[in-house]
Amino acid sequence: LLIGGGGREHAIAWKLSQSAQVDRIWVAPGNGGTARLPKTENVALEVHELTALCDFAQQQAIDLTIVGPEAPLVDGIVDLFQAAGLKIFGPSQAAAQLEGSKAFAKQFMQRHGIATGQAAIFNDFDEAMRHLRQQDDTPVVKASGLAAGKGVLLPVNKIDAAAVIKSLLEDRRFGEASDTILLEERLEGPELSLLAFCDGKTVRTMPAAQDYKRLLDRNQGPNTGGMGAFAPAPLATPELLAQIEQEVLLPTLAGMAAEGSPYVGVLYAGLMLTQTGPKVLEFNCRFGDPETEVILPLLESDLAEILLACINGTLDQVTPRWQKQAAVTVVMAAKGYPNDYATGSEITLIEQAEAAGCQVFHAGTKLKGQRILTAGGRVLAVTATGATISKAASQAYTGVSRIHFNGAQYRKDIGQGIR
Repeated sequence: LLIGGGGREHAIAWKLSQSAQVDRIWVAPGNGGTARLPKTENVALEVHELTALCDFAQQQAIDLTIVGPEAPLVDGIVDLFQAAGLKIFGPSQAAAQLEGSKAFAKQFMQRHGIATGQAAIFNDFDEAMRHLRQQDDTPVVKASGLAAGKGVLLPVNKIDAAAVIKSLLEDRRFGEASDTILLEERLEGPELSLLAFCDGKTVRTMPAAQDYKRLLDRNQGPNTGGMGAFAPAPLATPELLAQIEQEVLLPTLAGMAAEGSPYVGVLYAGLMLTQTGPKVLEFNCRFGDPETEVILPLLESDLAEILLACINGTLDQVTPRWQKQAAVTVVMAAKGYPNDYATGSEITLIEQAEAAGCQVFHAGTKLKGQRILTAGGRVLAVTATGATISKAASQAYTGVSRIHFNGAQYRKDIGQGIR
């Protein structure tokens, strides 16, 4: 059973469907892409219906459940399934606080000496404003809770910062998610996403990725959930990856275990490569999106085997194999995204993109009869692999150029200028 319905889940289901160990996959709720995969069937259950999902897993005698999005993890789905004697891949509710509460994650990193930006935590507007007035520089403002990837705000000056703080703490812009906020120092440098499989003790890193958060070319426009990505990131040298594993990932696992919440699942470290070394911007407690769509096509090993090794505590016996290739994914979004957008447009010529050597992962789509319709803001993630990032990008854009739906928007510079 795979829980979720986006591009990340389509990529996970696609990879799992290649495993000889996997007979059947249910995706709840799935999308138009998962509906067409071999061995795969969508089931009409939403990600927040934890009890119904658990009942379904028991009724179908599911051998392994995989959780895609963060919200059910933060809500305790892993604890619920484990109490019912079901195998499930993902961190417990206590361990998922690393993503569910930025305040928890910041204090955890400070306790365990993990490099991160300086931050102060507030749930009172007046106290936050007093702190702001004492700062020389304009801070980054973060909602502590889950805000669907939109909770990190970059005010341009202190007047703007004051307005952002008011919108979070007083106007409750993100509801409960902004009851607590962080005012954090602004770090400078390139960003890197490093995801790792974890079994509570051992980590196995995936190829490092870089994603594109802004809507428009040259990193202009509003922040989004991600408009594309490439992997492996040339910045991530073997030396840097070893440093991050020793200074960030392993201390995080050791710290969580010491605090009674062993971390099992995918740990995603969002990092800033500063002049004084890598620092953690945030942790996520699951596969990233769109990073999953660019990383899993590079995986040669059996994904089901790796996930089971994480659950069984035997990850030290598994070494995932990765292609010596590069991958690029380009997100095609609906007109109006990341704000209000229309749905229900027919998507055509996906098979022409696939014929051009692309893997087209559905993010916000639904199957209606034989037609694929748009059903979300980020609609498709078009992925290609190649000998270099530029070759992979060229092929991905060939695929993008063949697909049509009304109002499609996408960046033209994903993977461009990367050596």
